[in-house]
Amino acid sequence: MAGNKGFGIDFDTVNRIADEIKEVKEMGVQIGLVVGGGNIWRGREGIGMDRTTADHMGMLATVINALALQDALEQRGVPTRVQTAIEMRAIAEPYIRRRAIRHLEKGRVVIFAAGTGNPFFSTDTAASLRAAEIDAEVILLAKKVDGVYDKDPNKYKDAVKFKELSYLDVLNKGLGVMDSTATSLCMDNKIPIIVFDLTTYGNIKKVVTGKDIGTIVKEV
Repeated sequence: MAGNKGFGIDFDTVNRIADEIKEVKEMGVQIGLVVGGGNIWRGREGIGMDRTTADHMGMLATVINALALQDALEQRGVPTRVQTAIEMRAIAEPYIRRRAIRHLEKGRVVIFAAGTGNPFFSTDTAASLRAAEIDAEVILLAKKVDGVYDKDPNKYKDAVKFKELSYLDVLNKGLGVMDSTATSLCMDNKIPIIVFDLTTYGNIKKVVTGKDIGTIVKEV
């Protein structure tokens, strides 16, 4: 959401993402989104803070991002609902699984915010949990790199990109696709993960339509 700014919300980036989501939505795809909050706050940045308090601040940051994305989508005529794991009824719906599924069936985009509602759990874990709950076919994990590498491609020119991995590969090699809790949840529920580059326009449609981009993590 921060784009090249590195902090805060870059509305050029938000609008570009909204344009891509609209294009995919018009293909008849049901879309549930989980947004992070690292462009505003990361719990681990709260040095000296109580961890629970710092994590709650991070959850609130995801709600800010969710509302920004909802606004951009609705300006494009895409009906969107934000559901939060922590109740804040004045600005969003509380997360209710059956209601979320009904929204999807009615052609609405659902944005899941505030993580799982619990401290010590990452946004990745929230994405895995919501995917399992709504019986999602796949998790599309949007990153700033074009897949999973054996080491940081921004630091090492000889970094090797993986085309396909198993869940156990990710866990045993510590590849950092998702945290171990999120990866294990996907493994237990057989939810494939496709890691792709969000910064390139058109990649959301490409990955949805099965184009060979990014890295897929799945059961072997």
